[in-house]
Amino acid sequence: MTAPEPRPQDPDTVRLSDEEGVAQIVRETVLGLWDIVNNLTRLRPTRNERYRVTIFGSARVQPDTPAYEQAKRVAAELTRMGCDISTGGGPGFMQAANEGAASAGGRSVGINVTLPFEQSVNPFVTAAYEHKTFFTRLHHFVLTSDAFVVAPGGIGTVLESLMVWQLLQVHHLRELPLVLVGPMWPELVDWARRHMVEGPMALASPEDMDIPVCVPDADAAIAVIRERRAAWEAGTGGG
Repeated sequence: MTAPEPRPQDPDTVRLSDEEGVAQIVRETVLGLWDIVNNLTRLRPTRNERYRVTIFGSARVQPDTPAYEQAKRVAAELTRMGCDISTGGGPGFMQAANEGAASAGGRSVGINVTLPFEQSVNPFVTAAYEHKTFFTRLHHFVLTSDAFVVAPGGIGTVLESLMVWQLLQVHHLRELPLVLVGPMWPELVDWARRHMVEGPMALASPEDMDIPVCVPDADAAIAVIRERRAAWEAGTGGG
């Protein structure tokens, strides 16, 4: 009996035994997925129903400390003002903000991220979202926020703050307030001004240093958001 002749191979077909060809298809497919993601990120909500303030800050601050109570008071006052509160959903300043919103009868969102060490959503979150990467989590904050208030924090908080600062710099975000609260932040902005603007190389523009608004305390942060929310309500502010 004569063996059947092999079917001619489609020139676009790559056999699994062709490791380099398979790797090339995977690379091309991943890049194609990024094109889809980039296209989807062009979509923006027309306007939130309520002004949403995201509060960033350290997960290490303990309850019943002055710093925790200040963050709780800020969130409660913003909630009474008519704002929704958004946080990373974890402990520390995030929990303080969600607790403050709950104490004022408001809604708050927790946008959490999966970490090697467990970071469960705190009990004061009204609606929780879980992300597997910091990239998608940060993008979620950007898509849904009208203002950012940054309490003292570590590397993660600095990452969040600088990302928002950079998006405002290149006008991917427009006119949204970035309010940095406490004494650690003016030193960061001064460092950026010295090395990026006044240094031997022009690495940034002078006006870029005016994007973050550094304030000394909770009351000053509340005042900035009150003013910006009033402009948003009147239709003359960003967001």
